[in-house]
Amino acid sequence: MSAWVDRILREFPADLARFWIACDPDNLLLDERILHSLRERGFEVLPFEDSIAFRTEYEERYRTAWDRGEDGSAKALVLQLRGTDMNAIPWDYVREGRKVSLSLADLFPKLSYGVIRHIASEHHEALFEAHNRHATQLLGEGATKEFILTHIFRISPHLISRAEEFWRELLRLHYRGTSLPPLLADHVNSILAEFPDLKDLPVADLLSSRSLTVRVLQDSWDQFLAQNGVRSQRSTDNDRDDARAFSIPFDHPEVRVVVDNMFFEGTLQPVDIEGDPSNLPEWAKVGLKSDANSLRDLVAQGVIRVGQELPGPDSSHRDWSDFARRLGEIIFRFHSLSAQQAHDVHEKVHALQRDADARLTDWASKHFADLPSLPAAKGPVMVHHVPRYLAMRRSAGEERIALLVFDGLAMDQWFQIREHLAARAPNLIVDENACFAWLPTLTSVSRQALFSGLKPREFSDSIETTSKEPSLWTRFWQENGLRKPEIFYRKSLKRSGQLDDLADALSQPSIKVAGIVVDMIDEIVHGARLGKRGISSQIAEWCATGFLERLFFLLAEHGYSVYVTADHGNVEASGIGRLNQGVIPGLRGERVRAYRSAALAASIPDDIDAFRLDLAGLPPDFLPLYAGTRGAFVSQGDQVVAHGGISVEELIVPFVKVSVENEKQ
Repeated sequence: MSAWVDRILREFPADLARFWIACDPDNLLLDERILHSLRERGFEVLPFEDSIAFRTEYEERYRTAWDRGEDGSAKALVLQLRGTDMNAIPWDYVREGRKVSLSLADLFPKLSYGVIRHIASEHHEALFEAHNRHATQLLGEGATKEFILTHIFRISPHLISRAEEFWRELLRLHYRGTSLPPLLADHVNSILAEFPDLKDLPVADLLSSRSLTVRVLQDSWDQFLAQNGVRSQRSTDNDRDDARAFSIPFDHPEVRVVVDNMFFEGTLQPVDIEGDPSNLPEWAKVGLKSDANSLRDLVAQGVIRVGQELPGPDSSHRDWSDFARRLGEIIFRFHSLSAQQAHDVHEKVHALQRDADARLTDWASKHFADLPSLPAAKGPVMVHHVPRYLAMRRSAGEERIALLVFDGLAMDQWFQIREHLAARAPNLIVDENACFAWLPTLTSVSRQALFSGLKPREFSDSIETTSKEPSLWTRFWQENGLRKPEIFYRKSLKRSGQLDDLADALSQPSIKVAGIVVDMIDEIVHGARLGKRGISSQIAEWCATGFLERLFFLLAEHGYSVYVTADHGNVEASGIGRLNQGVIPGLRGERVRAYRSAALAASIPDDIDAFRLDLAGLPPDFLPLYAGTRGAFVSQGDQVVAHGGISVEELIVPFVKVSVENEKQ
């Protein structure tokens, strides 16, 4: 156990009390390492957001059992209050709860609180260690910034004066999977602004945004090729000078090695070219689609590199989200190969998928229960966090918001859509992240959670249908200050012919939030006969209709901030045998069955490869049984594309902001 986790746990001695109240203005308890460690000691943490919802869960899952002398869902419960005002809590809770106060200011007494409150929770452990080892005196705001840059982000801005030094440090930072908080990025920018090589660069934006950095690298790669006598097909098709392109020293050894890895792993996309590439250095050909086998080789190398960094049982949810994006890039490229090329690397790709799914299942059994309580301020961790995050964005000034839910969209299929948009609508800017669907990954479970902002146990009466989705979406926004006429919901959007009617509806000035279900992907998946490669071909045909770019541009035209996500993904699965149980299951899926009693859930034949995973966020009488190892409850050996289970492709979905570049200029 780390010193940081141990320091927090010291506030909660075991067996001292059943009910605790933690005044936690900095959300220290809502860190997955802390949550997991407390859970292992018999504590559960429940954020206090709504008095009625909290009381319902507390009484049903904890207090009733405790009054009977039983442990119930946990031996002890911690009410996590984001603040210090006890008046926000019902009086009977204040009377019976044991009080604890937690604060970054108390835990980092030698650092400036105004700075450290901007540091994401994943850095607290390293910062705590650095503080205890190296902070020998009280540090002011400027000194605290320098301390954190040096000890946490390994950047010393005073040692950067040339372009190659900046790009080296920038790429190292983002390749480690992190970005600078805007406060620190602005600090670095103020130091570097005096140097001629750097004064025209958007230093702060690049340091704080990995997605911007990737876009700049991709566009600057086209410029680098042109300087070496080769023109990319992308720049020829767009025929424009891209304002995001800079003269990046790609041939600098320490820059080149990171760029090389980014091409192999799919973060950067190799380009088609016009002209003879013979004058290019050999290393640069990793960024070209120079021959029929280059993409196949990229896939093969990507499998090796990504496979060496598979997350494990103690990895963070961020590690899994990052891995899902990298795996999605590989699968997207794999489905872009010809049949013969795909055959050459088929087994390597599928072995990586199987290994990843096995590790994810192990990880989910230990950590999935911690995800629902994590804060959504910097982005949703789970799909039911999405409405709350969008409400925060409205409070931050985004007056009109459109949420596009692509039913059944897997990460690899989003990357296919993204590449289409990059080619057909290059002024669309995407800022990519990921979040977790709810388990089981079924539409009626995860999509209702997505639109309602609730855990599935909180809509148990409709968990087997999506009929209440519009009312749940409306209720969430009414509880967040909007009137019913300001809230829009529509589903079954899939074709260009529907867009004129949609535009008429969304042009109404009264509309403030729009929830829209785009269900073409789900329709394609459920009709699939040729696996995910066949689905990829059908998605390409759908993209070619121009529906997607028209949809994004019409939303932008009417002033909407556009967010894209999915309720779940999809995966190729093989039949492990049908469950002939008549009408017993409460909910049937090809990858999961849900039962209403433990006895029924235990009634499956012994020779069926399936397992149970009980989650606190589900209704107590909703018991999922999952098909194991990419299996499906269909005839033995049948191949299907399905969802409902636990795999990287089903469980971790895109969460993307899409904007139009010229709106910001």
